[in-house]
Amino acid sequence: MTTLTAPRLLSRPLLLVSAVDILGLAAFYLLLPVVPAAVAATGAGGVAAGLTTGVLMASTVAAELALPRVVARFGYRAVIAAGLLLLGLPALGLTATAGYPAVLAGCALRGLGVATIFVACGAWSAQLVPPARRGEGLGLVGVLAGAPAVVGMPAGLWLAAHAGYPAVYATGATLALAGLLILPLLPGADGRAPHDRTTTDGMHHALREPALTRPAVVFGAAATLAGIVATFLPAALPHAAPTVIAAALLLQALAGTVTRWWAGRVGDRHGPHRLLTPAMLTTATGLAALAVTTHPATVLAAAVTFGAGFGALQTASLAVMLASAPPSRYSSITALWSVAYDAGLGLGAAGFGLLATTTGYPTGLALTATLATLTLLTLRAGPPAG
Repeated sequence: MTTLTAPRLLSRPLLLVSAVDILGLAAFYLLLPVVPAAVAATGAGGVAAGLTTGVLMASTVAAELALPRVVARFGYRAVIAAGLLLLGLPALGLTATAGYPAVLAGCALRGLGVATIFVACGAWSAQLVPPARRGEGLGLVGVLAGAPAVVGMPAGLWLAAHAGYPAVYATGATLALAGLLILPLLPGADGRAPHDRTTTDGMHHALREPALTRPAVVFGAAATLAGIVATFLPAALPHAAPTVIAAALLLQALAGTVTRWWAGRVGDRHGPHRLLTPAMLTTATGLAALAVTTHPATVLAAAVTFGAGFGALQTASLAVMLASAPPSRYSSITALWSVAYDAGLGLGAAGFGLLATTTGYPTGLALTATLATLTLLTLRAGPPAG
């Protein structure tokens, strides 16, 4: 009787890529809430503070659209090195000048930098994961990549309060530039495919493939709901204590972290496409519950439900998309997935505020949850991928 052994999941190259990923994302998230706070502290006003994040995310999305071609030409290693420099040097520059034009320029450059981390590290990690354990591997990589967001943002604000803004900028620069020390240790094959037309077509080709765009649309809709929760939860629950709101945000993040790994394991066994519908319905149910609940316990339960669904959908949607294409196209797929995520977060943050002024928060939450579930109809337009 032959015993089948599952391929090893955590190889040395995958751990090294994950280390670079964590350092780059930590440098990004450490500064994410601090730069707007620093601008606001100068008396520039909320619009000026908000514009820093707007410029940052616009730059990120623009870079993600172009990165598949860049990766195909120069490879993961060179692109990630440039990204780490774009994250580190502008942060270092903020220690010398806090002028508003310089801050906006730094945000634009940091947006370019973090886009390379999202796309290139994500694609390289997917290429290093054994295909038979792709879902579990993506889930585990997602857990590691999610840690800088959970820890980095509160850590950045704490450090700013205790050591000042320049200390945060210097720390962020150090983290990003430290990633450069790991890059020479990474494997040689790094995504260059200059003679592969499918690869060099990049995002233009990917956006014409229903097998990629359908799960991306569903995931983007869920990301819109995540943007709403992150931005408007305190306003949507005005009678909830601040500690309840903070606990809800923490629990939804932790629930999402757990289900990203769980969804990968289940997807490897039964097919990741089977998780798309239940994960989206769970996400929407959690948001809709927040529209009607007031008791602290039910608020926390709704937040856990939302986070669990969204975490599972993150892994399942990416696994479905990767299963429909060869490794030479992973940079295009991770770019499309990242655009869906970032654009969805931005739409939720910007668009829901306008909607809520007309409908009120409870109706707006229920309406957006319903609209998000309707994107599942796109999955019925053809055979599932994965």
